[in-house]
Amino acid sequence: MAHSRSGDFSINTIIGPNTSFTGDIEAGGFTRVDGSIRGDVKAKGRVVVGERARMKGNVTGTNITIGGVVVGNVIADGYLVILSTAIVIGDIITRRIQADDGCFINGRVVVCPNDESWTKTMSEHHDAQGIKSALPVFQKTHHG
Repeated sequence: MAHSRSGDFSINTIIGPNTSFTGDIEAGGFTRVDGSIRGDVKAKGRVVVGERARMKGNVTGTNITIGGVVVGNVIADGYLVILSTAIVIGDIITRRIQADDGCFINGRVVVCPNDESWTKTMSEHHDAQGIKSALPVFQKTHHG
């Protein structure tokens, strides 16, 4: 039986507390991370990074709550809540933010109050990411 509205059901993705995952995750709905991830998480819905979670990668979603460790950029199209147990080492771009007392943030925090500033900031972010990804090609590395 077909439903007329595809938005009625969301895809739930859970990375459990004893799970380690390497690679990027793209999810259509609510995503919860309680384990370890080396890779990016892109969700079309809500993302919760639990207190015991450890992530090395970027987190993108609509509404994001972080309670664990994220080493990477966090982009929330809606709101971002950073709990007192959280450590974020990377840039943050969001429309609204709540950072609880005791959390640790090391990076740039940009809050975009309207669509115009959101579009401009995201464009600048994507340009900067493109430049960063091209840098290793131009840099010589010496071992020794």
